[in-house]
Amino acid sequence: MPAPSVKVAGHVRDEAQTVDYEVGSPPAVPSQKPNSAPPAGSATNLLLPHIDVNIDFESRIYWAAMRPSRHPMITMELLQDMMCVQESVRAIMEEGNREQHQHLEYFVAASQTPGVYNFGGNLAYFADCIRRRDRESLRKYAYACIDVVYGNAMAFHTPVITIALVQGDALGGGFECALSFDVLVAEKSAKLGLPEVLFNLFPGMGAYSFLSRKIGTAAAEKLIMSGTVYTAEELHRLGVVDILADDGQGENAVRDYIARNRRKHNAHKAMYRSKRRINPLTYEELSDIVDIWLDAAMDLGEQDLRKMTRLVEAQARRFDKET
Repeated sequence: MPAPSVKVAGHVRDEAQTVDYEVGSPPAVPSQKPNSAPPAGSATNLLLPHIDVNIDFESRIYWAAMRPSRHPMITMELLQDMMCVQESVRAIMEEGNREQHQHLEYFVAASQTPGVYNFGGNLAYFADCIRRRDRESLRKYAYACIDVVYGNAMAFHTPVITIALVQGDALGGGFECALSFDVLVAEKSAKLGLPEVLFNLFPGMGAYSFLSRKIGTAAAEKLIMSGTVYTAEELHRLGVVDILADDGQGENAVRDYIARNRRKHNAHKAMYRSKRRINPLTYEELSDIVDIWLDAAMDLGEQDLRKMTRLVEAQARRFDKET
């Protein structure tokens, strides 16, 4: 991870440092139980089991990288850690405001799993819920996903500029997560796509909303319905990837982008705020689409579920071979 930086320390998995929120109807800032988020004075005392956090206060960059995993998918535990990260960013910014200066200007989301950003949704869990007709469990998972991507899309309700650094494959929900940030940086060897249509489903946790705003509805539908996994270069030409980096140079590309725009940070910050005003993304839009996704998921047949399972197995075989 980047250096020089202040390594965040302290253990997390006690209730006092775990974000707990009501799934499905968050206000402007996701609701919390009393004392559930790190207090401003201890915002940097954060060590999460699934996300590695480094805060470079000198450069005003918050780096958050999903830790290496043999199963790099979006689990409820990872989603909970993502909410903890969002809360810690807000706490740092609130502390900075009280002291009449801002501690952070940029947030970078990356992954430490070689060759993989994230494979997306927990498909085995999806298939199990559908077979058991357990719509409520599937709903809780889906709403936790949109709670996270909505927070990302709103820059955590702070003035930071958010960046996704994709140095490996980002599929399904992993791609949706990367799309939810202000800037998408991807290395040339990275592959990104939405394979859900291959098992008769569609990506329901933000992809349509983010892509339609970025490249237009027609192009978004074409990309989603193709089920194709694209190269980062192809998506850069389409305007989905904002910055294309050489392999192994993704972190340097992020630093170069920040250095180039440091003097224009105030203008960029205002531009992204204006973008959210001109073409606003509402939580209601995301939740309505999730409900459509839930209906479609519960209508999947056994043949569709077997295809879903085969995709999970193929990802596992590929990952085992590479590692």
